Amino acid sequence: MPKVTAESLEHERMTSLINSMADGVIAVDETAKIVLYNGAALNILDNNASMQGKALDTVFRPVDKNNQPVDIVDLVMHTKTSTFNRDYRLQYDDDSTINLYMSIAPVHLGYGAGGQRGYVLLLRDITREKSLEEERDEFISVISHELRTPITIAEGNISNGQFIAEKRQADPAIKQALDEAHRQVLFLADMINDLSTLSRAERDKLSVEVESINAHDLVLELAANYNAQADAKNLVIKTDLAPQLELLQSGKLYVREILQNFITNAIKYTETGTVTIGAKPTARGVSFVVGDSGIGISKSDQEKIFDKFFRSEDYRTRQNNGTGLGLYVTIKLVHLLHAEVEVQSELNVGSTFTVTFPNLK
Repeated sequence: MPKVTAESLEHERMTSLINSMADGVIAVDETAKIVLYNGAALNILDNNASMQGKALDTVFRPVDKNNQPVDIVDLVMHTKTSTFNRDYRLQYDDDSTINLYMSIAPVHLGYGAGGQRGYVLLLRDITREKSLEEERDEFISVISHELRTPITIAEGNISNGQFIAEKRQADPAIKQALDEAHRQVLFLADMINDLSTLSRAERDKLSVEVESINAHDLVLELAANYNAQADAKNLVIKTDLAPQLELLQSGKLYVREILQNFITNAIKYTETGTVTIGAKPTARGVSFVVGDSGIGISKSDQEKIFDKFFRSEDYRTRQNNGTGLGLYVTIKLVHLLHAEVEVQSELNVGSTFTVTFPNLK
């Protein structure tokens, strides 16, 4: 009877564990040779033969969202920390395809720290999830498009009503009702814009038209545009412009939208003091800064402010209308422009958002 060693016992336990998993598991060594796999992996790969000892790329050939082959061995070998992707697909011999969730993690494949190094791939068929996401995004796209016209008409008519009420010195209650209706319609318009941008971003329909952006002029223009909004709250808008600002080569529409979102939030969540808009050159582009003396953001909330639908539990935040989509859309645009965002904030002191845009040409 063969002697049962600690290593063989541990291997049996590991094999039993991964075979009980619903997700496909493939473990490879440092040369990307398969050393362990489970039945779920065979099902996903549509493979009935043994994969033991085979090179990973001989049995697993994913493609990316553009239908281009993925060098899976190179991808695995260059993975330093645990990572995942939901955009790969797998094509079968009958030309049918599935969408894949794939995570890759560098691990020890043997017992203890002295075990053999390698990588573990986790595979999951997310075709149905992707289909539901596409239907949701299509629905949002259609609805946001169809709502634009009635909201625009409503906003125009309410504006006319405000003008007539003011001119004829109507009852203050009528003016107040029209003002509130106008605010809510503008809120709806902003929500529709966010939903439309979000839908296009998540369907990879956004494209960047690179233009020359005069950072100095853009900051001054934004400050002028938001002066009235700041004045209504007795706030002061300041500008802080470094000398010798170079032209930025980036997507002007999206750079403006990103900064507008930060400025709007700065004014919304500041009751007294100032909002500062600035710009300074960097080695590869331009850094824009939007700072305020507002309510600030807690440490725990700073980690979540760019999450979809996130709204702080702070009662001061809840006093203002919001969908939780503004900053989520903003970070999507930031990534589209290969930019970076840094957040510095302290409760009851204020917040500063620094966005660094690289030149795209």
